[in-house]
Amino acid sequence: MTEHTAAAHRARPDAAAEHVQVRPAAEGGKQATDASGRPLLQFASPRRSQPETHLADLTLEERKARVVELGQPAFRAVQLSNHYFERFTADPAEMTDLPASGRNALVEAMLPPLLTEVRRLRTDAGETIKFLWRLFDGALVESVLMRYPGRVTLCVSSQAGCGMNCPFCATGQAGLTRNLSAAEIVDQVIAANRAIAQGELGGLRQSGHNAPKVTNIVFMGMGEPLANYKRLITAIRRITAPAPEGLGLSARHLTVSSVGLVPAIRRLADEGMPLTFALSLHAPDDELRDELVPINDRWKVDEALDSAREYFEKTGRRVSIEYALIKDMNDHAWRADLLAEKLNARGRGWVHVNPIPLNPTPGSIWTASTPQATAEFIRRLDAAGIPTTLRDTRGKEIDGACGQLAAVAG
Repeated sequence: MTEHTAAAHRARPDAAAEHVQVRPAAEGGKQATDASGRPLLQFASPRRSQPETHLADLTLEERKARVVELGQPAFRAVQLSNHYFERFTADPAEMTDLPASGRNALVEAMLPPLLTEVRRLRTDAGETIKFLWRLFDGALVESVLMRYPGRVTLCVSSQAGCGMNCPFCATGQAGLTRNLSAAEIVDQVIAANRAIAQGELGGLRQSGHNAPKVTNIVFMGMGEPLANYKRLITAIRRITAPAPEGLGLSARHLTVSSVGLVPAIRRLADEGMPLTFALSLHAPDDELRDELVPINDRWKVDEALDSAREYFEKTGRRVSIEYALIKDMNDHAWRADLLAEKLNARGRGWVHVNPIPLNPTPGSIWTASTPQATAEFIRRLDAAGIPTTLRDTRGKEIDGACGQLAAVAG
C-alpha cells in the first residue's frame, strides 16, 4: 500500500458515519464505451477538416509572405493585422487605408469568416453574454463573456465537442467533433472585444467595471485544451504577442484548464509562458475519479497532482484545483480532508482550490451540494491551510454550463 493510498484509507470514515454516496452515471443518454466497457476516450479528432488559413494562424512574417504571394506589398500585412487585432474588424469597408482596388479580394484571402453567430443570450444584469457560434463545417461552439469588477473575462472553447467523456458534462456527452484551428480560438476573443466596443456588455462603468476589452481568458469552454495542444499554443502566442503580431494580452492573465493529460501538462510547463494552469480534479480518490473523470484510467490522481506540482516548480505560477461540488457524490467531508492531505504532502504555497457549485438540476443526480456541505468542505480545506475560494458562477439563467446551448441548438 502506497503512502497516498494509506492516506485515503485513513481519511475515509465508517460508512455509517457518512452521508449517502451517489455514483456517477450519465443521464439523458448513453455514455459511449470502448470494447472493454470503459467510457470511451477520444484523443484524435474524428473530423480532420479545418477552415481556410486565416491571418491569425500565421506569424507576422508568414502574413507578409502570404500577402506578397497575393501580389500586394508586405506592409499590407501589418495594416490588416492592425485592423484585426486592434480594431477587431474583418470588414473591408472599414479598412479605408487599403486601396479600394483589390481590397475585398485581399481581405477575403487573409481574413476568411470563421464564426457565424447563431445565438446570443444575456444575464446577470447584462454583464454576462453567452455566444453560440457555427463554424464553417456546421459544428457548434460556445464562448462566454463576463464583466467583473475591474476585469472582463472570456471563457473560450478549444474543440467542437470533447473526447474526455465526463458523465456530468454536456459537451463530453456529445463526443468530439473536431479540434478548432488556432484562428477559430483567437476569433472568439476578437468577437468578444468587438461586442464590448459596441457596448454589448452594458457599456463602460465609472467605478471599477470599466475594462474596454477582454482582460482575462480562461480555456474552460468546450473541449479539452491540451488535447488540441499545437493549435492551443499557437492561439496563445497570437493572443499574447504585441501588436501588430497579436492582441498583446499578458500570459499571466490566461488560464489553461485540463482534466489531467499528464504528458501535455509537463509539456506546457516547458513552453516558457507564465500561464496559470488549472487541474479539473473533482475527486481526490481514484475510486470515484475513475468514474467521474474517465481520463483517470490513464493517469491517476497522484500522477495528475505530481504533474501540477511540477508545473508550479518550473513556472513559479500557483496552480488552481477545480472541484465541482456535486451533492452526495464528491462533497463528503472526508474527501475534503483527503484532498488537503494530498495537496499538503506536495508542499505549501503552490496551489489554490476553487470549489465550483454545480448548476442545480432538480431531480438529477448532478445537482449542487447543499450550502451546509459546501461550507463544511471549504472549512476543512481552510483549516488545513489550503487557500480556497468558492467560484462565482455566472449564466445559470442561460444554460451556463458549456455544451448546454449547443446541445439545444444542435
